[in-house]
Amino acid sequence: MESEAFEDMQKGGGALRTLKDLAAGAAGGIAQVLLDIVKVRLQTTSEYKSALDCATRIFKNEGPLAFYKGTLTPLIGIGACVSVQFGAFHEARRRLEELNKKKYADPTLSYGQYYLAGSFAGLTNSALSGPIEHVRIRLQTQPHGEGRLYSGPLDCIRKLVAQGGVLRGLYRGQNVTYLREAQAYGTWFLTFEYLMNQDAKRNNIKREEISSIKVATYGGLAGEVLWLSSYPFDVVKSKMQCDGFGAQQQFKSMTDCFKKTFAAEGFGGFWKGLGPTLLRAMPVSAGTFAVVELTMRALG
Repeated sequence: MESEAFEDMQKGGGALRTLKDLAAGAAGGIAQVLLDIVKVRLQTTSEYKSALDCATRIFKNEGPLAFYKGTLTPLIGIGACVSVQFGAFHEARRRLEELNKKKYADPTLSYGQYYLAGSFAGLTNSALSGPIEHVRIRLQTQPHGEGRLYSGPLDCIRKLVAQGGVLRGLYRGQNVTYLREAQAYGTWFLTFEYLMNQDAKRNNIKREEISSIKVATYGGLAGEVLWLSSYPFDVVKSKMQCDGFGAQQQFKSMTDCFKKTFAAEGFGGFWKGLGPTLLRAMPVSAGTFAVVELTMRALG
């Protein structure tokens, strides 16, 4: 089955296939933003007792629109991010299949290679996701009302660059972003491909014959694994990306943030906000993979 897929892939133009991968990824991207503010608030402050307390107080003090704070930037960029993720993954997958065919006469990827292809996709995507998420986190954690620091995404970008430059300002926390993206998307794609391959093998069917409900289910499970495998990196990233500048800066580096978080909060500090994240991850990841897989089938 893998061999047939490889031969079919070789018949089509590489550029055309890449465009299809990018289009499919973009189609699955828009669903990945909402309600993220609860996770970020829990990660970066200790003033809330629970996710429910956080959500209730945000609604009461800031209104229902507060749940969409900082979403304009990721809504604009999320299609591009998911497009890059899937485009990079399938390009890496094709390269590895070509390598396997030359070396072993069998293009089938090992699950370690699926992880490598997913990690490559995450690293490629990090150039976009780092600054996009930084701006979102700044907008989500800024004071409400008269104490607002930024009037919107563009104002936030301008002030971050003015305060720390492009690398130390806009791209703050990029090293831990690389680690999170590589681990997260390595396990994300690996889990989905494993579940899809096992289903096809178990039922002796082609991948294209797997029902959309199963595709969504496997995508949702992959989303849970993504966060469970990478969440501590995400917590450190969020802490660094809402940290102050100059005399107000608490964390000198990624390592310093890990050390100070552990000293102040113990291991539990690296898992704050996991509950709402997992709750959100299942439908979001299910929808992304379902849309991408069905779009790729439609594109041929």
